[in-house]
Amino acid sequence: MADRVPCEFFLIRYVPDVVKGEFTNIGVVLRPAGAEAADAVVRFTRDWSRVRCMDADADLGVLEALEGEIAERLRLGAADTKPVLTLLEDTLSNSVQISEPRASLAENMAAEMEQLLRMYVEPLRGKQERRKSGRAAIVSSMRNEFERAGVWGMMRKRIAASLYTRAGDPMKIDCGYRADAAGAAGSLIRMFQAVSLEGDVEAAKGFAYSAPQLREGVERVERARLELTAVVEPLRMSEDGADEAVERYRFGVEAMEREAIRVVTLSDLARVAETARLELRV
Repeated sequence: MADRVPCEFFLIRYVPDVVKGEFTNIGVVLRPAGAEAADAVVRFTRDWSRVRCMDADADLGVLEALEGEIAERLRLGAADTKPVLTLLEDTLSNSVQISEPRASLAENMAAEMEQLLRMYVEPLRGKQERRKSGRAAIVSSMRNEFERAGVWGMMRKRIAASLYTRAGDPMKIDCGYRADAAGAAGSLIRMFQAVSLEGDVEAAKGFAYSAPQLREGVERVERARLELTAVVEPLRMSEDGADEAVERYRFGVEAMEREAIRVVTLSDLARVAETARLELRV
């Protein structure tokens, strides 16, 4: 058996009420013992049910974005005069805290990270775990493919439409990135939205309705063209025909395509993520 690598890990905790001191673990930072901060890796949970139970008003978009921020600080940390994890503790709000380091022995970093997430972060699951469906399943698949391509941490998440439309617009776009030089006039921004067509098509209609205002706003604010992509489930044909479900599905797709929204299915995600990898030069 190959020698195990001595490592140390830190747990990232969400503390909604510092007076009560109650917390839930939301992520792990792992690095070889004694290594530079730049050698560390960070992963956050993909199941925010514990956070929602503790704090129904928690801003999950901010917490998800924090993973990318910590990864970037760790990547640049070797040049800091102050240890990067101490810096994070000093600069993060009290609602997000970092534990004392703990030791572990790892066969490899990837396997150890998965083990630590299962042990300390992810909720326990029963044998009859309910599978994600609808929009939640699409969002999970999007994240998996972008992570596999190594670009998830470089993308914006939960992008507020109100930045580009008008104050009060509640829509959030799941993720996006600038495809070429930041700030360059006429550059391209790609945004991706999970849209489930298995139930009703209101989400598709709402996305289509917002598309012209989003494009105008991105051109005005970012000086860039906007390409919108809707990620949907593949059309499932049932044994009894289910003509009504098929008609709803096609109506949703056509409503978005009329507003020049590119519609792709889950089977296209690997290709979409590979394009992102190339454009972000990963």
